[in-house]
Amino acid sequence: MTVPPPFQSKHPPTSFYRSVLHAWNGLVHTVVHQRNMRMHVISGLLVGLVGAGIPLGLAEKVILIFCVLLVLFAEMLNSALEQLVDLAIQQFDEKAKLTKDIAAAGVLVLAIGTVVIFAAVLVHNAATIFSNLAAIERQVLWGVPLTFFGGALMHEQKKPVWLDVLFGVGALGTWAVTTTWTESQVFSAMTLGLLVVCGAAAISRQRAR
Repeated sequence: MTVPPPFQSKHPPTSFYRSVLHAWNGLVHTVVHQRNMRMHVISGLLVGLVGAGIPLGLAEKVILIFCVLLVLFAEMLNSALEQLVDLAIQQFDEKAKLTKDIAAAGVLVLAIGTVVIFAAVLVHNAATIFSNLAAIERQVLWGVPLTFFGGALMHEQKKPVWLDVLFGVGALGTWAVTTTWTESQVFSAMTLGLLVVCGAAAISRQRAR
């Protein structure tokens, strides 16, 4: 009895580097073309600044980081589903609309849940916050421009290259200052990662012009 050969794809195997590159391109594309994704990135920057400015327990850190990543993942999954539905349905269909609405509702539920968890963490650490008001004010003083620079890099309005460079330098500069007093290197690293995403979105828009 002849054993059939194992299935082999007609397409050449994709290297790990190319797989990561494709995934990165998908992330940047979602940030560039989805306004809600940009809002989630800004929210992630704010969470990163809070986590770096307030001494939190390990469990609280893990929960906040997981919530941020889960919301970003859900938004990307929702965007992919929207693209798939639009590809399959070339004209208006009530069921297709309902599919996209339900997927968006799932992201909304996660976002609301994240806000509730974030508020619960702040309330639980109210005593710590009030005992470190000077450090909190310093974090806000530098965090506001950092968030502004990140949002400006992602903004869909056409900008000259020099302005994006200015925003990028400003974002990295303010982030570097906040690392000198950070309470968590992990949250600082997450903030940097999100700023890199913001910069990549700006580069993608410049290339598309």
